[in-house]
Amino acid sequence: MPNRKHLRHAPRKFISGRVPAGIWNTLEQAAEFLGTTVKKFVVQTANRKARHILDCESVIRLSHEDAQKILTLLGSPPKPNRALKDAAKKFNVSVRV
Repeated sequence: MPNRKHLRHAPRKFISGRVPAGIWNTLEQAAEFLGTTVKKFVVQTANRKARHILDCESVIRLSHEDAQKILTLLGSPPKPNRALKDAAKKFNVSVRV
């Protein structure tokens, strides 16, 4: 995570939105418990959640058995079959490699 000094000088974007009073009250209470403003609380919480989602969606989880299969195939890949060779030819023609 970048240090706070770097974030202070980073270009800024603006977020605006309306929320029902009940949600606002909840956000306000949570922010007060943490000793921060609602705006800072919302930004910090949204950032934390966004990072969590990105981490979850960018990691492929494999069983031990599947990981071993992939490592074995990477170590000694099978010879290309006719369908793969044809696909490679089509690709090379379409992108003019």
